[in-house]
Amino acid sequence: MTSVANAVPNQAQLALRKAFSMFPTGVVAVCGLEASEPVGMAVNSFSSVSLDPPLVSICVARNSGTWPRLSGLPHVGLSVLGAGQALLSRQLASKSANRFEGASWQASDGGAVFIEGATLWLDCAVRDHLAGGDHEIVLLEVLTSRLFPDTAPLVFHQSQYLGLSGTA
Repeated sequence: MTSVANAVPNQAQLALRKAFSMFPTGVVAVCGLEASEPVGMAVNSFSSVSLDPPLVSICVARNSGTWPRLSGLPHVGLSVLGAGQALLSRQLASKSANRFEGASWQASDGGAVFIEGATLWLDCAVRDHLAGGDHEIVLLEVLTSRLFPDTAPLVFHQSQYLGLSGTA
């Protein structure tokens, strides 16, 4: 069996990754409680999908070791990270670091974990998933939301963390 990642030459993948990096995104922590301990990861492929029913999507790599742990939980928390949380984003994307070291977080009664200092919290349940090449496209039903409009978001653009610089 040939995976999609192996079918595309490495140089082409790098060029495509660079092309995708031209689109600025936010950074979202996807976290939950597993045996009373926080488990989480960072994603930048977050999108609103539907108001009725309330749905958002994320894309996770098929080789993720974290997503299989999160996907079976009844609730996961999505935290849109704030401008001062670039280090935390790196920790949550790391395979070796203590991902929650120095992070302030809280858990809902349903086990969703939320990062303090984020600009938005969404308490979600996995609703569906679709194959998307070397990633899995995950639809999440939004159960509750909490907004922090005075917190500026963290922006990821051209493989760098940035902040917003005012109006266009």
